[in-house]
Amino acid sequence: MRVMVMVKATAESEAGEMPKEQLLADMLAYNEQLVKAGIMLVGDGLRPSNTGKRIRFQGDKRTVIDGPFAETKELIAGFWVWQVRSMEEAVEWAKRCPNPMEGTSEIEIRPFFEAEDFGAEFTPELRAKEQRLRQEAAALSQ
Repeated sequence: MRVMVMVKATAESEAGEMPKEQLLADMLAYNEQLVKAGIMLVGDGLRPSNTGKRIRFQGDKRTVIDGPFAETKELIAGFWVWQVRSMEEAVEWAKRCPNPMEGTSEIEIRPFFEAEDFGAEFTPELRAKEQRLRQEAAALSQ
């Protein structure tokens, strides 16, 4: 199963405070363990929300909202995508993570939808198209 592991933002990360050398070294060592175990597919940190945009959809109307965004506790400072056998395995790996922030921090783990989750509505034709698009996207990232 694939999961997204999200590091929640803090007031410090939203203020643009960069991690200290020791935390960077600890996180790189942790990422190395994830890669060697075949768990980590991708991972990255995100800039503060004042550099971002949101697009609000209302029917066919689109509204662009500039950051920063309120409710820091709902924002994401970084993420990984992991391939694990179960949610329990993801939790065990997350518990090994160095504290990703200087103070109190939080990590959220959420599973991805898989093709079978969509049932009959996800027709063989749509599945084939999705597979082709995934292959094209993977080729672009290489």
